[in-house]
Amino acid sequence: MTNLHSEHESGQSPSHTSDPVVANGDKTQGVLYVVATPIGNLDDVSDRMRHTLANVERIAAEDTRRTRSLLSHIGVNTPCFSLHEHNERQKLDYIVQCLDKGESIALVSDAGTPLISDPGYPVVHELRKLGFRVVPVPGACAFVAALSVSGLPSDRFYFEGFLPSKQGARLKRLKELSTESATQIFYESSHRIRACLEDIAVAMGAEREVVIARELTKTFETVLGGSVNSLIEILDSDSNQSRGEFVVLIKGAERQKEVLSEESKNLAIKLSEHLPGKKAAKITAEVFGDKKNQIYQYLLEQNRD
Repeated sequence: MTNLHSEHESGQSPSHTSDPVVANGDKTQGVLYVVATPIGNLDDVSDRMRHTLANVERIAAEDTRRTRSLLSHIGVNTPCFSLHEHNERQKLDYIVQCLDKGESIALVSDAGTPLISDPGYPVVHELRKLGFRVVPVPGACAFVAALSVSGLPSDRFYFEGFLPSKQGARLKRLKELSTESATQIFYESSHRIRACLEDIAVAMGAEREVVIARELTKTFETVLGGSVNSLIEILDSDSNQSRGEFVVLIKGAERQKEVLSEESKNLAIKLSEHLPGKKAAKITAEVFGDKKNQIYQYLLEQNRD
């Protein structure tokens, strides 16, 4: 079997790709590769992805038909077996047997990065517990792609996966998230997208800023942003905008600015007449429990005034 991965020392330029199987005592173990595949545009196939799929002994696929179509496109004929949410625990023993014999396996989902709202977690979790090597072959991920072009804050985000399909449970979850200040990200289907937007309006307000990214990297890719109400109007006026696969992103709630008490302000000012500002802020924070940095910022503002 061709080696698939090589480790690079810090500071060295990465070279092409190979991953040695792992020695375990007097036997050699195979490796499980978690391989991201394109979410639509097949030009996103990477050399490393193609090389890995061509050189493992077999591929664990969420849907073997879809994976064989991809393999045909990239000129690979590696055997596949099914690994989906209904059989992944039963397939674990088979995967362990293959790896113990030195056979490496690639894990793929229908599109994007496996385990991200897709099967594979129980397998990866158990294999790592058993000491097998699990190697990522990174690539496309729909929610990361959507976040990168959404124009919403990306320094902090919360990926929810799929919201509950039933309205009552969906509304309850959205209300729980309504005060979350990080950008929130969900996957949604075409037949629920409008209902999802309506529930966001109820739970978070009709003016909450939302972005819906539809059919990413595909022919009819669309990224729409605005208030929840404005997006509902767009969907109502153009039925095409309700078709396909969606990533929904919600701007986080505004953080409530903490207000210093008058007692805290007064003590800080009096102490600052005799002590450096940072020291005055520290003592005041200890007395009243306010944040030291907030008190110090207040003192700086008073000095500027």
